[in-house]
Amino acid sequence: MKKNILLGWLLLLLAGLSQTGCSSYGGQNSKQDTLQLPVITLAGKDTVLQTAYVADIQAIKNVEIRARVKGFLEGIYIGEGRLVKKGQLLFKINDDEYKTALSKAHAALQNAEAAARATQLEVERVQLLVDRHVVVPSELEVAKARLAADKANIEEARSSVTSAENHLSYTAVRAPFDGLIDRIPLKPGSLIDEGTLLTSLSDISAMYAYFSFPENEYLQYQRTRHLTGQGHDSTGQPSHGIPNDKVKLVLADGSSYPYTGIIETVEGEIEQTTGSIDFRARFPNPQLLLRHGATARLYISTRADSVLLVPQRSVFDIQDKSYVYLVDKDNKLHMQSFEPLTRFSHYYIVKQGLHPSDRILYEGAQNVREGMVIKPRTTNINL
Repeated sequence: MKKNILLGWLLLLLAGLSQTGCSSYGGQNSKQDTLQLPVITLAGKDTVLQTAYVADIQAIKNVEIRARVKGFLEGIYIGEGRLVKKGQLLFKINDDEYKTALSKAHAALQNAEAAARATQLEVERVQLLVDRHVVVPSELEVAKARLAADKANIEEARSSVTSAENHLSYTAVRAPFDGLIDRIPLKPGSLIDEGTLLTSLSDISAMYAYFSFPENEYLQYQRTRHLTGQGHDSTGQPSHGIPNDKVKLVLADGSSYPYTGIIETVEGEIEQTTGSIDFRARFPNPQLLLRHGATARLYISTRADSVLLVPQRSVFDIQDKSYVYLVDKDNKLHMQSFEPLTRFSHYYIVKQGLHPSDRILYEGAQNVREGMVIKPRTTNINL
């Protein structure tokens, strides 16, 4: 009898312990059901927005040096890759036949001038005879016509002399400006024709960087500049599309170019085939590091003052609208749509729909739902 009573008490005790354990376990589950998720607080921020573009590097001057006359290449006075000065002799073409042509042109001019002097004397003689009524006036008109023809011959002869002088001068090929000599494909003694390529000359004291904006990025770029006041000049007037923004280059080996460039021009039309608009920036090149035909990555930095930045990972889209989850004072989630002004890299700039001090879910939107209560974990991120 005593054993049965003791066994009964033991069973009741075990049942109570079991219920207590289950209750405790159930409480732990309810706590685990409240997700702990990262939350950030929005605040106005001054930042610099950077966007990269592929740039085509070109010299501010780049011309092909071509022969302007036929002949044998008599001399080459520069080397490939050398710097030359404006007016420096580069090539010499044999000039014997051009000297001969110039001599003939001078002789023809002298003959024309002599013939004109003789005709002038004839005109004066006929004038005296007409004044004395020895010959009819028509004789004088004929003499004057011959003089006019002789004067025209003189002008033609002078033009021939000028042409011969020019052709002779073209045998000495000189640098049109200071610059760097490219490859020289010919050797002394080569027979060249008019228009033959001798070399190329590049002025690389400064360089142009050409790059293209897709139309949508161009519009975002202009909106951002106007938002931050960079779309206006010092008087507050619109800058008429000429940004004058400072830009930087990263070269093909990943190194940063040490000099800052300035955007100088923007094309007036958007290219229909590519949907882009071309920009041109100018960079100083005192060390001659940049060369014509190089490529680089160009970075545009845009200052943005007191803007709200929302991380891309906090945003989800529904039917072309952008949403975030707001976290209220009771840690309950609410879907909130907002209108982004533009998107740069890994974040959005807010145009409207969100405000400073709003708390939003940083990440994990795919794991929550409207009205859900979470346990927020304050997170600081570097935007």
